[in-house]
Amino acid sequence: MTASQSNLAGLSRFIFRAPNWYTSLTFALVVAAIAGIGAFDSGEADAVFRGILFLGQDALEGIFFIGLPTVIAGFATPWVDRYTGGRLTYNRASLLALICELLIVAVVSVAALLAYLVAWLDQTFVFDALIVALASVFALRLLVVMAVSRTSLPVAVLPASIQTGAAAALLFVYSGAIRYLADGGSALRAFLTPFLNESAEAPGVLSTISPTQFALLGVLCAIYAVAVFVFLVAVDQPWRRSMGVSMLDFLRGFIGHVAEGTDELEDFFEELGEEAVVPVTVLAFRDPDDGTEKARFVLPMIHPGPMGEIGGGNLPQRVAESAEGLAFPPHATAGHDFNLVTEREVERLIDAADRAHRRIDYTADATRSERIRAGDAEMLGQAFGGDGLLVNTFSPVFADDVEYGVGLTAATEARTSGLDDVLLVDAHNCNNGLDGPDLGHVTPGSERSFDMINAAGAAGERLGDAPESALSLGTAWEETEWEPADGIGPLGIRVAVTAVDGQETAHVLVDGNNMEPWLRDRTVDELQAAGFEHAEVMTTDTHIVNTVEADNQVGAEIGHAAFIDKVADIAERARDDTEPVEAGMATERAEVTVFGNDRTETLASHANAVVSLGGAFALAVSLAVVAISVLLFFVT
Repeated sequence: MTASQSNLAGLSRFIFRAPNWYTSLTFALVVAAIAGIGAFDSGEADAVFRGILFLGQDALEGIFFIGLPTVIAGFATPWVDRYTGGRLTYNRASLLALICELLIVAVVSVAALLAYLVAWLDQTFVFDALIVALASVFALRLLVVMAVSRTSLPVAVLPASIQTGAAAALLFVYSGAIRYLADGGSALRAFLTPFLNESAEAPGVLSTISPTQFALLGVLCAIYAVAVFVFLVAVDQPWRRSMGVSMLDFLRGFIGHVAEGTDELEDFFEELGEEAVVPVTVLAFRDPDDGTEKARFVLPMIHPGPMGEIGGGNLPQRVAESAEGLAFPPHATAGHDFNLVTEREVERLIDAADRAHRRIDYTADATRSERIRAGDAEMLGQAFGGDGLLVNTFSPVFADDVEYGVGLTAATEARTSGLDDVLLVDAHNCNNGLDGPDLGHVTPGSERSFDMINAAGAAGERLGDAPESALSLGTAWEETEWEPADGIGPLGIRVAVTAVDGQETAHVLVDGNNMEPWLRDRTVDELQAAGFEHAEVMTTDTHIVNTVEADNQVGAEIGHAAFIDKVADIAERARDDTEPVEAGMATERAEVTVFGNDRTETLASHANAVVSLGGAFALAVSLAVVAISVLLFFVT
């Protein structure tokens, strides 16, 4: 992961799930009532409503002016938006309406405070602020509707204007009702008084209502709509010119994924993707008597990302569900450029794994494990009938993903040095999160890439000439009490123990995304103290845990001592399960659609540019339209 990608991943701190619509709307009514009490001054009209509503007329005004339009928008927006071809759901629409209400409350509350502190400001100022807030809400809603539903500006105006239009309509109706109850007389005249240019005593802020205010609201909405359109066109053009896709499609998919867990983001990634051919290697262990599979290592040479269950983010679990025995889907040597664009691509990898599994020739013998060190790279290897399982780590040096080309070269080096086939695992087990400009990406041409290639070559030489003896295997796993929020996915912790010629080797697989520094080393030390001559801890690099936090590594949220004790316990159970097995390995190739070379970096750079430059541009546009709004108030 590069610095640009880490900045993009850092946006996951904003990830949440949209609450149910009734939760959002209930909260909206409570906030509106409180805001009404604080912002509106009903004055002498309290006697009219005394006893009607225990919160008082101020709270009632807050509910009518602020809360009720939120409820209307929460229910009506999805219906109108979907009728015009949009995608807003009730949960999303209600959350959007609540956010807009909070914007109104903030503006009105600040205006009320200024009116209280500054002698020459009165409730007219509060009402003017409410007009600006309603126009701003329209602009915000228009921006979201156009981004999420991808409808044109004239069409998007319909669902975007619901909250502002409802507030204006209720303001007109409620003000007329107040005049009627306060002054008596004709109900029709009470409603039409402002438009007939007649004076009437109306309570508090409502006395300021005039046709000018309603006309001003319409003009402001038109100005804000133009500003939103200019902003969207400006930030979208760089994406279309350099990548041929729309930033709005990415924004729509991202909002859908983080708010409701939809797979809309895959549609965007599919437009972005490129075809690639990737090896899928399977190492299987079975009972020599009845052929029952005991364990299966499956390694598609792709990256399980980009996040959550989007693309290949849930690849480890899908692979585990497809295996007959206990599945071990460790991390391959591939970076974010080899993310699958859609979850459908996972099926192609599983099909390739099944083809490879059917071609396996089994043997009952294996070599003892060997550990080779070359520079920063440390590789644990073991051969089964001439085929090698190699697990590479850079711990205690920080490292993240190993580039596809580096892994392919290292595996080739091992084969040319003495092995027939190779399953090369990136243990992915020591990193310092998203700190620093260099996040440990192992790229072609780097010193560590040559360290890994040299270690693979040395491992091939040693294992290719090593004697073989009878092989035994034991397995155990536990889902554990930890959850994705703790950095552990649904596959929990899995251990495979190989026993050859009196030597025991523990292969530990944790369903997580990398590990905190030194946790791997302490775990290996504990296992070696328990009698395992060699041990290695791998992670699946599952991205399920990254819907919680961008760098939710194993050990960041859970105690290291508790984790080590859990691994040691599962390893002992695997040791007790040891029995003679046969092993074999085979590789097939799968054609899949991945992000493509440099696409991830380009996407990350563009997204970061939108966040930084787009924010500044949005602020400039906002200040411009606010200045125009203030000028309009002065001239009217």
